[in-house]
Amino acid sequence: MKKFYLSCLLLAPLFINAQTEIDGIMMSKNNFCFGAVYQHSSWDEYWEGTFKRENLNLGTVSTKSITLNGNYGVSDNLNIIFSLPYVETKASAGTMEGQKGLQDLSLTIKYMPFEKTIGKATYSLYVLGGLSAPVSDYSADYLPLSLGLRSKTASLRLMGDYQRGRFFTTLSGAYVKRANITIDRDSYYTDEIHYTNEVDMPDAISVNYRIGYRSNRLIAEAVLDNWVTQSGGFDITKNNMPFPSNTMNALKVGVNTKYTLRKIPALSIIGGCNFVTQGRNVGQSNTFYGGLFYILNLKKTVQENEK
Repeated sequence: MKKFYLSCLLLAPLFINAQTEIDGIMMSKNNFCFGAVYQHSSWDEYWEGTFKRENLNLGTVSTKSITLNGNYGVSDNLNIIFSLPYVETKASAGTMEGQKGLQDLSLTIKYMPFEKTIGKATYSLYVLGGLSAPVSDYSADYLPLSLGLRSKTASLRLMGDYQRGRFFTTLSGAYVKRANITIDRDSYYTDEIHYTNEVDMPDAISVNYRIGYRSNRLIAEAVLDNWVTQSGGFDITKNNMPFPSNTMNALKVGVNTKYTLRKIPALSIIGGCNFVTQGRNVGQSNTFYGGLFYILNLKKTVQENEK
């Protein structure tokens, strides 16, 4: 049985968004996988540039989100994926109020141009193109309690997957292009004064590596994820608030699991956690999540309705 019949996707949350596309699994033709994931992330220390510190005016900053996800198999080697999170932020100390609302809608096309089995090993290559845009009028200039950065993004990711028996390893890298944003003030200071409300947003590179066990019923993997801001960002100045165009780097380690129920093979339970081990201008966050996914065979459903 080829690996794209392994049903739904694992989730590897990066910042707020759930990155459901970066695994070596494809949804088979005419199948639609949908579900929801609850995620909780918190930190009480953060990096101000390369200096790690706490801030008693913030206490513990926490983020809760519920993300709706879907993946439709146009064909066995072409999938269309979407995600839409509802986010709530909160600080345990100080006077800054938390925010809540819809964040950014993400759409991804995932294409597998190559898959070949040589001996007992299967090699696969994937190309992914993604777009995201905010769906609500939240403020980006309210970090660290903003719902997001309000930047429209486009990304291109290349991914390779190797599987031998039930052992697998997956490596991918993406370039993320971010559009400029506007904020509700006429000037701001980075490393120099800017007399405009438009903010130049630096691009980013994301590298993701995962290794683990993959069968028809159970997937368990360890994940290493590195997000690196490209030129154009700057560090948080001493005792100041973060700014949308800050350099934001994060090295994360985590584990993901997915279990498909034996008696209800269309239903899967997912769960996992990840931890920021090294960063720059980000919180040292601990993140935990869990969710449910269900697969519909749309072709079979249409045929049954026609009878």
